[in-house]
Amino acid sequence: MTIIYIDADACPVKDETLRVAERHKLKVRVVSNGGIRPNPHPLVETVVVGHGADVADQWIADRTGTGDICVTGDIQLALRCIDAGAQAINHNGELFSKSNIGQRMAMRDLMADIRAANPLAAGGSGKSFSKADRSRFLNGLELLIQRAKRIVPGVAG
Repeated sequence: MTIIYIDADACPVKDETLRVAERHKLKVRVVSNGGIRPNPHPLVETVVVGHGADVADQWIADRTGTGDICVTGDIQLALRCIDAGAQAINHNGELFSKSNIGQRMAMRDLMADIRAANPLAAGGSGKSFSKADRSRFLNGLELLIQRAKRIVPGVAG
């Protein structure tokens, strides 16, 4: 059965994910290093992992498999999930895939190099999260669930 994993630290679409999962009767694992209020919904499992860099990512990557979905803004985690046979989606609705993940990794590395070369540069961390991003996310998650139904027998919906 498909499970949706949420890389929950700083995730702006936890509630939206649960609404879609509930409609399809899919389990959701909300994974974080702490600070996330447990959700009493019977489909939700709140997982608090130890503190440290990438501990939540490691927990998710170790458990995702064919038919699962990972909600994350972390490109490295998305790559690991895709390699395990899962699907991945960014908070703004961008779908990660085998065909685009290499380019996304290269862009991430390039931007890290640019930031490192100019550490005193002013500027923000990017555009703010919008209603359009939320809408794209909902559409993208629905698409991934429909794909999972074709991959994994017994996915509800």
